[in-house]
Amino acid sequence: MKSLYLTSRFFLVLAAVVTGLVVAFFLPVLLVPLQVVLALLVVLTLLDGLLLYTPGRNGAGHVFGRRVLGDKLANGSDNDLAIYLENHYRFPVSTRTIDEIPVQFQRRDVLFRAELKAGETTIIRYQLRPTKRGEYQFGAVNVFVTSPIGLVRRRFRYGPDQVVPVYPSFLQMRQYELLAISNRLTEVGVKRIQRVGHSLEFEQIRPYVAGDDPRTINWKASARRSNADTDTLVVNHFQDERAQQVYCLIDKGRVMRMPFAGLSLLDYAINATLIVSNIALIKHDKAGLVTFSNQLSAVVPADRRSGHLLKLLEVLYRQRTKYLETDFELLYTNIKAKIRQRSLLILFTNFETLSGLQRQLPYLRRLAKDHLLLVVFFENTELDLFLNSPAETTEEVYNQTIAEKFAQEKRQIVRELQRYGIHALLTAPDQLTINTINKYLEFKSRGMI
Repeated sequence: MKSLYLTSRFFLVLAAVVTGLVVAFFLPVLLVPLQVVLALLVVLTLLDGLLLYTPGRNGAGHVFGRRVLGDKLANGSDNDLAIYLENHYRFPVSTRTIDEIPVQFQRRDVLFRAELKAGETTIIRYQLRPTKRGEYQFGAVNVFVTSPIGLVRRRFRYGPDQVVPVYPSFLQMRQYELLAISNRLTEVGVKRIQRVGHSLEFEQIRPYVAGDDPRTINWKASARRSNADTDTLVVNHFQDERAQQVYCLIDKGRVMRMPFAGLSLLDYAINATLIVSNIALIKHDKAGLVTFSNQLSAVVPADRRSGHLLKLLEVLYRQRTKYLETDFELLYTNIKAKIRQRSLLILFTNFETLSGLQRQLPYLRRLAKDHLLLVVFFENTELDLFLNSPAETTEEVYNQTIAEKFAQEKRQIVRELQRYGIHALLTAPDQLTINTINKYLEFKSRGMI
């Protein structure tokens, strides 16, 4: 009986009959027709229940449903899910499907309606965007079925509770990976950077073709050829230097707790780290990882062996923080002890004030002395929206003046870092990945790593 529900159509007809019986107290001529309607309602309700609950032959007499999703979800991305429905009744049915999605989404609108003919199959597709890493628990798929009569609804429940982990955005990683392999990164905003000079790593000698830089001609090798025409000229072919170390340093302190579009700055940094590390591996560099706050959390030495990206993914997934004050002195001492080779260090952190930077500047300068340091921090996009809106009252003018002060201080932080030879990247959270990849490719094209 727990699967039996009476529909709104049943209660509407019943309410109309009850109202008619009240009127029939004053007009007795209506009593008999209304009694016939009431009896007909009871008969149709029983018939409707028999249609929905009587099993048919060969397993017919129900609607089958199941949820289709991957073994993990990608944080900050739209993940595709599907509900598969089959009508095994011998008549068309109307369905209302409610998927019990995890409580983290705080959604009450995951209700889908579908009309299925006898023996028909349909697939309901929808998307979910998680904004926190961790385990998400899905409940059952509830399918409510009504026959063409529409007075009774039967509920079917399919699938036990399902726990699915939410990892850093591997969907974005795959997108960038495919574009990088096919040299189409410009489609997502990555700039095509003109190479400055030649890299230092020699690959091979090949025949000269029209358009090659004459400075790359290997005259000694060309002289060994028997003929002296241009067909015998050969050039030195260079490639990007490989096996350079690229470390992503992720600040897990309280400055990274600020949310934008539902995602914290920490999770933006984690997603960008996964994608940049994958691009570095595609470019034949070594990718490493350091996470820290008031203490050192995780250190993954730079490597490019098979399975290294999966190791980075697992370490990033397990990162948890209490958002305490960050200890940059601890970061410097550990980097100095653990990373001996000159490397590209991409530091994801956030500075809201110039004084906040100046407290940490001595340690950043020491890091930049031994390594190529890129400090990545974030624009306050909420302030930008506030600054671009017109001010109509004195209070709004005052608030915009304060907001402009904070925005100006961000630009001062960039200039202060550049004054000491430290590369800085001030970016909006949603442009973090693209801008970081641009900086990495710029460094490679200029032969800085």
